[in-house]
Amino acid sequence: MKKLMVCMFSAVLLLTFFPTQSKAATMAETSTLPAAKTSSAEKSAALVTRLNEIKAIDKSSLNGTERKQLRKESRSIKRELKQISNGVYLSTGAVILLVVLLIILL
Repeated sequence: MKKLMVCMFSAVLLLTFFPTQSKAATMAETSTLPAAKTSSAEKSAALVTRLNEIKAIDKSSLNGTERKQLRKESRSIKRELKQISNGVYLSTGAVILLVVLLIILL
């Protein structure tokens, strides 16, 4: 029973920390840290303002192709914002599993 718990706990830990490691391996920045933060902050602010401009446009006066272009642009902006934001994301299942394991072990 103890071996099973240790194996389950180690599997959960490995699965929890794997996305962080894989994202860190794909990102390669050669610039200094303060310069990168300011440029990414400025870029993200510009993207957010453009996204707000797109939301404020009256879409009833646009034809189909213009609406399609706006949708594509807003999707690409959202994708860029996700890439800029650096965070650790945990799935709901992983959090529940961690809580259950902590309750069992403690």
